[in-house]
Amino acid sequence: MTILDKIIASKKLEVASRKISIPVSALEKAPAFSRKCLSMKQSLLNSESGIISEFKRKSPSLGWIHEDADVVDVTAGYSAAGASGISILTDEEYFGGTPMDLMAARQFITCPVLRKDFVIDEYQLYEAKAMGADVVLLIAAALTVEQTVELAQKAKELGLEVLLEVHNAEELGHANDFVDMLGVNNRNLKTFEQSIQTSFDLAALIPDKFVKVSESGISKTETVKELRKVGYKGFLMGENFMKEENPAEALRRFIRPLTP
Repeated sequence: MTILDKIIASKKLEVASRKISIPVSALEKAPAFSRKCLSMKQSLLNSESGIISEFKRKSPSLGWIHEDADVVDVTAGYSAAGASGISILTDEEYFGGTPMDLMAARQFITCPVLRKDFVIDEYQLYEAKAMGADVVLLIAAALTVEQTVELAQKAKELGLEVLLEVHNAEELGHANDFVDMLGVNNRNLKTFEQSIQTSFDLAALIPDKFVKVSESGISKTETVKELRKVGYKGFLMGENFMKEENPAEALRRFIRPLTP
């Protein structure tokens, strides 16, 4: 089994358990469920930097990155530092996050928030809405084309935007009319090897109706500038900031050369 296979197998058990403990009817009564979602797509189109800064404590490939990081301190700092969007991991087993992280941070963030998780069931879309997320991630490598369409359509019905993630040309076949942003993950989720070249290779193959996002492995402002030249508007970065003692200040320093 690949790392992704293990994560998905674990996620199926996790979701089945949560469905029993918190039914959809309860999620629909959450205060955040009725709020109007913010548009990350428009935020990226209007942004001078396009940085989606990510909060994650650990990853399968690196282990702990910033184990004692406080989600409110970091994400509020990201928001104040000029993030175009914020990604919050809600997977506990592999990334050290929880749904409570997003719920706690939401009230202190003024920009759109992405729920970063491995979505395999529409129940997780209701969860994302109840948490206060604006955007959900759908990972092509973890879904069939039919599942991607069904989940993206349901997300739109709930008022959520959709970021579809691919990491090769074949997975572009998952793109559909319910997707807002198309992200290229420079990290192969089956081997966890990464290469920025993946974003450059796929750029011209992505239809212009999708806002293009490059994910993972970005550490230099020069890379962002080069990716902008081939059409990318968003740049999802986590490790580069989270490995610092003050992630928000690291974001502020990174953005400075990108904005007038």
